[in-house]
Amino acid sequence: MEEILSGISNFGFPIILSMYLLIRIEGKMDKLSETIAKLSSALEKF
Repeated sequence: MEEILSGISNFGFPIILSMYLLIRIEGKMDKLSETIAKLSSALEKF
């Protein structure tokens, strides 16, 4: 039982931190993609 709790404490935090960072980065990547698409459109018109 102690081994299981030790495993969760050792691996749980990195997993949660990774998920949190991926969720934050996903939103920024979507915004970056939109901005690149707008830039491409503006360059085509130019």
